[in-house]
Amino acid sequence: MKTATPQMARAINDRLALDLLLEHGTLTAPQLRALTGLSRPTVSDLIERLRVNGLIAVVGESGEDRRGPNARVYGIVADRAHVAGVDVRRDTVNVTVADITGRTVGSAARPLETGRSLDAAGPAGAGRPAGAGQSVEPGRSGEPGDDLVTIIAGTVAEAAGHRSLHAVVVGAPGMVNPHSGEPATDNGVPGWRPNLLQALRHRIDAPVTLENEVNLAAVAEHRIGSARGRKDFVLLWLDDGVGAAVTLDGRLRRGASGGAGEVGTLGLRGGSFCDLVSTEFIGGLDRDSLAARIAEGAFASVAVLDPGLVVLGGETGRSGGDTLAALVGERLAALSPVPTQVRPSTVEGNAILHGALLTALSIAHRDVFGEVPA
Repeated sequence: MKTATPQMARAINDRLALDLLLEHGTLTAPQLRALTGLSRPTVSDLIERLRVNGLIAVVGESGEDRRGPNARVYGIVADRAHVAGVDVRRDTVNVTVADITGRTVGSAARPLETGRSLDAAGPAGAGRPAGAGQSVEPGRSGEPGDDLVTIIAGTVAEAAGHRSLHAVVVGAPGMVNPHSGEPATDNGVPGWRPNLLQALRHRIDAPVTLENEVNLAAVAEHRIGSARGRKDFVLLWLDDGVGAAVTLDGRLRRGASGGAGEVGTLGLRGGSFCDLVSTEFIGGLDRDSLAARIAEGAFASVAVLDPGLVVLGGETGRSGGDTLAALVGERLAALSPVPTQVRPSTVEGNAILHGALLTALSIAHRDVFGEVPA
């Protein structure tokens, strides 16, 4: 067993306190002692250390209703870092910017003109970085002739305003190579290109990560949705595109080439899984028939992975709610002896954007707060 050095112990205690402040918002020193089990001198030292490093500050006092001095209330310095989450759809780019506590401080959206080439604005990578301090002409990005990189960078700049960004995470349809981080396939987004990540990194003045959008939705489901507290689950994404994301032992699994969860190409009776359950093909189906189709596609993941939980996401999964999930569960139980719960997504709003922000915040927390020693 590895013995913790004093430096390692301080790092562990500091990160524990910061994580508790992220969870609770504000805390006093006595509350930190109660939640951590640490001694008064240890908590006093870590509070002073975090204050000197500009990570926490006094935000108020408590105890006005009792005798004795009031206790100082501490909170994280929210503007220590900002991050952006980006959701690239086939017709829209949505961006949300949050401070290091996860509070939204800016957002923007720009349309993509489907069916029109977006490559007329020049080669990828041309121009200045988008980020803090860069002016972007209102309404400029998203106009005919703008390329995709310009639109994404301009939307990020609009959402960020004057703020510099510590990390930007972009979610988009299609496979992403887990080694290079670049797109592995075309995805139908106007102006999509194989070197998109490299071009974005040249245009955006912050580290940029590209991720498959269903993987990011799974991150949100794991942290704030139906898979919270579960180490193993499969998110089945049922929308205008169909796919899945796999989480095993608490970790997102991408596969050797980024293809883990690409269930849309599964050949089933009557066609591919994507053709059978995507939103444009299920109009007029009754719920029993739809549940049967979904269960048949989910069975492949259940039989191979035994995740114990399948979450139904996307427009179809969310709108179907508990009723559709129960029907899929019954159909799945008839196909497989492996016990599997089926739940609808419970992430409010845009799950992809939530997942992108949560991933970007994890990067910022690691870099700014310090990585928890193994």
